[in-house]
Amino acid sequence: METSKAESASISATAGQSVPELRGAEILVKALQAENVKFIWGYPGGAVLHIYDALFKQETMQHVLVRHEQAAVHAADGFARATGEVGVALVTSGPGLTNAVTGIATAYMDSIPMVIISGQVPTAAIGLDAFQECDTVGITRPIVKHNFLVKDARDMAEVMKKAFHIARSGRPGPVVVDVPKDVSFNKTPFPGYPETVHMRSYNPVRKGHSGQIRKALQLLLTAKRPYIYTGGGVLLGNASHELRTLVDMLGFPCTNTLMGLGAYPATDPKFLGMLGMHGTLEANNAMQNCDVLLAVGARFDDRVIGNPKHFAQVERKIIHVDIDPSSISKRVKVDVPIVGDVKDVLQELIAMLKESSAKPDQQNLSSWWSMIESWRARDCMKYDNTNTDVIKPQRVIETLWELTKDADAYITSDVGQHQMWAAQYYKFNEPRRWINSGGLGTMGVGIPYAMGIKLAKPDSEVFCVTGEGSVQMCIQELSTCLQYNTPIKILALNNRYLGMVRQWQEIEYSGRYSHSYMDALPDFVKLAEAYGHVGILVERPEDVEPALREARRLKDRTVFLDIRTDPAENVFPMVRAGKGITEMIMGAEDL
Repeated sequence: METSKAESASISATAGQSVPELRGAEILVKALQAENVKFIWGYPGGAVLHIYDALFKQETMQHVLVRHEQAAVHAADGFARATGEVGVALVTSGPGLTNAVTGIATAYMDSIPMVIISGQVPTAAIGLDAFQECDTVGITRPIVKHNFLVKDARDMAEVMKKAFHIARSGRPGPVVVDVPKDVSFNKTPFPGYPETVHMRSYNPVRKGHSGQIRKALQLLLTAKRPYIYTGGGVLLGNASHELRTLVDMLGFPCTNTLMGLGAYPATDPKFLGMLGMHGTLEANNAMQNCDVLLAVGARFDDRVIGNPKHFAQVERKIIHVDIDPSSISKRVKVDVPIVGDVKDVLQELIAMLKESSAKPDQQNLSSWWSMIESWRARDCMKYDNTNTDVIKPQRVIETLWELTKDADAYITSDVGQHQMWAAQYYKFNEPRRWINSGGLGTMGVGIPYAMGIKLAKPDSEVFCVTGEGSVQMCIQELSTCLQYNTPIKILALNNRYLGMVRQWQEIEYSGRYSHSYMDALPDFVKLAEAYGHVGILVERPEDVEPALREARRLKDRTVFLDIRTDPAENVFPMVRAGKGITEMIMGAEDL
C-alpha cells in the first residue's frame, strides 16, 4: 500500500479534530515518509527498538537488514551517489554508532547527502556510562556536516526537517540525528511535518556573482592554452549536461578527477582522461602547462596536483567555481573565485558565451591541441598484454567495458590497485555510473555500494570491481544480497597481495614487503556458494570474457568471479608522494 507524501506528512489539526499524539519514533517514521524515503539500511539494537517497532507498522519504506553497521552506511551512501537522493541509515547506540563511523567519514569526505539515525541511551542516563553509551555528538562532530541530539519528542519533526535540508543543500554531506530511547518512546502532539525550514545560521549561496562569471568568460576567451578541470561537484550538482555544453561550445580540453569521472564522456576526443597521481600524461601535462584553468566542483587535493609548490611554478590564471567557499584558495590561490551552485554558474556562463560576439582564438587553440596530441601519442595507458600465461588486470577492465559499454551499467569499486585500473580503463560516458570512495579511500565499500545501487536500480547491471583484500572487509554482506535479492556481479582481481601497499613497498621501500602478502586466502568460489551465490574461478586470460558473459547471463544471481591476476603488475602512470604532477613514473623502466 503506497502512502502519498501529502498523506504521510500532513496529519494536521483541522476544525473539529484534535491534534494526534504520537510517539517520538512514530514522528520520526512520519518524517521519513514525508521526505519520500523508500529504503533504510540498518541493524537493530536496544536503543532503537521503539523506532523498529514504528517501522514494523508502516508499509511505504523497505528496511534492509545488513550484517554490519558499517555496511548500512556504505549501502545508503552508494544509493545516494547513484540516485542523487538522500541516503538513510539506522543504527543503535554505542558500538552500533562506532561501527558506522567509517561509513559516515567516507560520505563526509566525498560530500554525499545522507541522514544517519542513531539510538542513544535514555536522556537521564547520558553521561553516566550507561550500557552501550557513547558520545555520538562528540565522536561524529569532525566527520559530519551537522549533528543533532534530540532531547524532546516535540523537537523530532523539526530536527528531521533540518537534517534532510542540511544534508542535501549547499555542499552536501552526512547529518547524524541521535535519538535517546525515551525520546523515541514518549508521546507528544503532532500537528504535522513542517513544509518549510528556516535556519538563520545556514543559508548556502546558490547563485554565483555575475561580475565574477563575466571575468571568467573574458579569461577563457583570451586564453592561449585553456583547460577545464572538473571534480565530483559537477556530479553532485547534476551539472554534467551544462559541462558538456560548455566544453563543446568552447572546444577546450577537459579532464575529470577520480570522483568526477562520467561528468564528461570518456570517449570524446576532448577528454584527456583522469588527472592526478595515476592520471594520464596528457591530462597532467595540460594541467601544469595551461595558461587559464577553469576548475569546477574540484578542490585541488593532494592526489590531483601533487606538490603545491611544484604546481605554482608555472604562472597561470585560475577560475574556481564551488558551492563551498571554504574550498576556494584552500590549497591553491585562485584569481577568479566564484561561489555558487555549479549548475547555476555554468548555465549563466553558457548564456553569456552565447550572447558574446568574441570567440576563442582558433590558431592558439590549434597549437595547444597539437601539443596535447603529442603527449597523447605516447599512449601512457599501454601495458604488456603479450604474456598469455597470466591475466592482466587492465585487460579484465577493458573486457568489462567492451561487454557493457552499451548496457545500463553501474561500476562500484573498493580501494587499491583495482580501483585505479577501473578508473583508468573503463570509459565512463555518463554521470553517477562510477561509485567509489575517493577522499577517505575506504576498503570494503564495494559490495555495500553495489547492494544500495541494485535496490535503487533493479533493472540495471551492477558490477563491483574489488580485490581479495578489500572484499573481505564487508564480505558478510553477501548474506544481505541473498536475503534482499540484489543480484550483483563481483569481479575480484585476486593478485594475492594488498596490491597498492605492495606497489609502494616495491618502489619506496626497496621491495621490503612487510605484511602485504595474503597467504591465508579463502576459497572464494566455495565461500560464495556457501552464501547461496554462484562462484567462478578464472585463471587463464582466454577465460576472462566467457566468465564475464556467463556472469551477465545469470541475471538473477549474485556471481563472484575470483580472477587470478598477475601479482607483479603495478599501476602506471604514477606520481610519487611529494612530487609534482608532471614528475611521473611511466612504467617499470623509470624506477
